[in-house]
This record gives sequence, C-alpha cells and structure tokens, in this order.
Amino acid sequence: MEELSQQVAAKARRAVEQLRDLSGDALDYSQSSLSVVDDMLAEASSFAENMPGDQIDTLVRLLGSYVLEVGRREFGGKYYWHEERGQPVLVLGEPEYKIAILTFDKVRGRLLGEEDDDIAYFYQGFATRAHTAVPGDDALFG
Repeated sequence: MEELSQQVAAKARRAVEQLRDLSGDALDYSQSSLSVVDDMLAEASSFAENMPGDQIDTLVRLLGSYVLEVGRREFGGKYYWHEERGQPVLVLGEPEYKIAILTFDKVRGRLLGEEDDDIAYFYQGFATRAHTAVPGDDALFG
C-alpha cells in the first residue's frame, strides 16, 4: 500500500501546485483550507457540465486526494484501495477502531452542483468522529 500512499500524496501536491492561483495559495493541508476547496468546487459547478469527462475525473482525483491528505496529516492512518468504489480510502485507528473516509464521490458531487456535498462540513463530521473514537468503533464516511 506504500505505492498507493505515494500516489495520493503526489496527487494532493499537484492539486496544491495547479490550483495555487485559484485558491489564493490557501491550500495548506489544514482543515480550514477545505472551505476553499468547497468554494472552488461550487464555482466550478457552474460550468462543469461543459467540461470533458476526463477533466472532471482529473479534478476529482486531485481534490479528493487533497482532502484525504488533510485527514492523513491530521490523524495519521493508512490508505487502502476500496474495490467497490474504485478509489482510495483512508483508515484510522486500526486495530483498536476503524474510522474511514472516502472523498472522491463527495468531491464529484460538489463539482456537479450537489450543495449537500459540502466538503468542509463532510470533513468536520469525519474529524469529530475521529477525535471521539473509542475501541470497537467502525465507521465509514463517504
């Protein structure tokens, strides 16, 4: 899984580099930077229907990886590949508990105009659960 970790981290770095001007250099891997991610996705949603599918997929992978890296940097954890959903998942707390987060579907939803897929709000739910986890907990956010 080390290769998957490297791929996620590399995509997150690309997101920071490629979106530096658009984000006002605010993508600093902090939880507060996720409001900027959400704002960028909300803005892009107004023209997403005209974007080619591969461009949407690339943006989802970049920003989804960025959100995962915010979580990994805050809480640690390990990346796995989620076969059913075809995307990386960050899992925290093993073996005592298991709190996991999938981000690509939320990022895609927000990009396509789903206001309920607010990235900062979604991550806050995950972070709250991660901070309060007790042995035996098992939760998947995504």
